Amino acid sequence: MKVKLPTARDVVSARKRIRDHVETTPVLTSSVIDHIAGAKVLIKAECLQQTGSFKLRGATNRLLQIPKKKREKGVVAFSSGNHAQGVARAARRLGMPAVIVMPSDAPAVKTEGVEADGAEVRLYDRNTENREEIAAEIARERDAVLVPSFDDRMIIAGQGTLGLEFAEQVKARGDELDHLICCTGGGGLITGIALALSKTSPETRIWTAEPEGHEDWKRSLEAGQIMSNEPGTHSKCDAILTPQPGDLTWAAGSPLLAGGCAVSDQHAFEAMRIAFRQLRLVVEPGGAAALAAAMFRLPEEAKGKTVGVVITGGNVDPRFFADVLNRTI
Repeated sequence: MKVKLPTARDVVSARKRIRDHVETTPVLTSSVIDHIAGAKVLIKAECLQQTGSFKLRGATNRLLQIPKKKREKGVVAFSSGNHAQGVARAARRLGMPAVIVMPSDAPAVKTEGVEADGAEVRLYDRNTENREEIAAEIARERDAVLVPSFDDRMIIAGQGTLGLEFAEQVKARGDELDHLICCTGGGGLITGIALALSKTSPETRIWTAEPEGHEDWKRSLEAGQIMSNEPGTHSKCDAILTPQPGDLTWAAGSPLLAGGCAVSDQHAFEAMRIAFRQLRLVVEPGGAAALAAAMFRLPEEAKGKTVGVVITGGNVDPRFFADVLNRTI
């Protein structure tokens, strides 16, 4: 059976559907960041979204389309934290029970955020257990709806509303995006943004930003096929650590992307420090990857151009954040 790919029209429909459920996050600038990057950088601060990340957009779009008669059975999701919080918040608003499968090493700020929204947390071991299997079993037992974190048409469309919003804000400033860099894990956000910009800003070249050793999108785009990460690779950018691009996100997103950037954890930490000092933003490592790429790994063709950057999340453990700011790690 042929899978129906998400479209730009799906993103437009999602925007109308979730408009009253999410915030319009600001676009920020810094002359210091421009100087470091060698480009004019426009920063979409989605870390200021409700729940601290863009994930609320896709989760809300997905849950709003669950039939009312099915909602009492609830939803199940698996996530390292940001998708978990998005699903938990959307479920609470719609009066739906939620179970979230989360890694036992997820930052406490993320598990606490999920529980604060009334969701049940089921912890698992990243190295010995399979989160997809656990979530699927719980969904079967409860007859609940499984809500994937990225490889879902409605999730992708919801995340893509950020792209529509960003393009409108940039246009209102009298600017145009020559390039855009986005933190990338499974690819739901960057695929949604690419679909949105394919209609509103088709000349914009779009780049992934990933941790070194986990740059599966970068390598996949270079190879022209899905490539997986080597087992056992590690990074502090926990929010964007996925084994490989999703089947749906790859099919829909890869034809619209220019290429990829890979940054070290130290690059991400420096981006966190600069975002705090220059923009007064609290950013998590994975959420800082695109800013790090713009400042330290910007593609040569983007130098001197107008570059959009998406800061995707700000859910970072306070002690860890203090260590980053104090340069103790």
